[in-house]
Amino acid sequence: MTTDWRPSASLDIIRQRAQLYKFIRRFMEERDIMEVQTPVLSQYGNTDPNLESLKTLIHSPSEPEPAVFYLNTSPEFAMKRLIAAGYGSIYQICKVFRDKETGPIHQPEFTMLEWYRVGYNQHQLIDELILLLSRLGIVEVERKSYGEIFETCTGLNPHLVSIESLQEKASYYGLESEVDDRATLLDFIFSHSINPALASERAVILYDFPACQAALARIRNTDVPVAERFELFIHGVEIANGFHELIDADEQLQRFKTDNRKRKVTGQDEIPIDTRFINSLEHGLPECAGVALGVDRLFMQMRELNNLEKILSFPANRA
Repeated sequence: MTTDWRPSASLDIIRQRAQLYKFIRRFMEERDIMEVQTPVLSQYGNTDPNLESLKTLIHSPSEPEPAVFYLNTSPEFAMKRLIAAGYGSIYQICKVFRDKETGPIHQPEFTMLEWYRVGYNQHQLIDELILLLSRLGIVEVERKSYGEIFETCTGLNPHLVSIESLQEKASYYGLESEVDDRATLLDFIFSHSINPALASERAVILYDFPACQAALARIRNTDVPVAERFELFIHGVEIANGFHELIDADEQLQRFKTDNRKRKVTGQDEIPIDTRFINSLEHGLPECAGVALGVDRLFMQMRELNNLEKILSFPANRA
């Protein structure tokens, strides 16, 4: 008889995880951040070329053909629609789904804590994230700019370096294909140079990313344009990704279209753009900052474990 019917995490771990959820909810309640729920399924996926949405078909008796729905890679768009509708600062703990992600620190289904603070910028939200971490026992969190650590590790200024220099550096780290996309080259170099350096540090928050990696963050147009985006790493593992949120509907629509053009070039499926989200930005999204935190990865690091299967009741290979 096989034993794969059994949970992969111990009862003690599952109890500790339940306590973590209680703690998070208490922290949010103390700070007057309201818990919400948004749909897992959407008629729109995520256009980001670095993410692949899972999708399913929904059959309706009144329609001749089934409708394609996407499982959320993040509740971001729906939560921002709530904020645009006047719901204020909100959070949720929910399941999200991403295709082509399986391994010691990847699962196609995982738990995300996402919260938004109306009136905050990225540094104010970083302060709140650090407070949450400190209360969980993760202290001495360092803050470094993306440019600072990239230049220290590679000798290149990521905001100003030429494509040719990035290609040369990426080739040094083993990239064999011809790539001329700045964001892709930066990501590749980051994974081979900066990630190993971060692995030796307890907790680091990087902020002010290159403008080409803005995603849904606003760009601060100073002498060197930078994306007001930040990421939390614990022992080199990405735990959280946050933005000073872009509120310009036209610019956001253009970014989605650019994403789909990139997807087409690389042979990926183009994704329907979430017009309801764009409409909410046109209505008016207040100034805010938001962050998405991987609960599974955070809990894994808190327990000093190296595989998500050890903290999940039933990972994908036992589901």
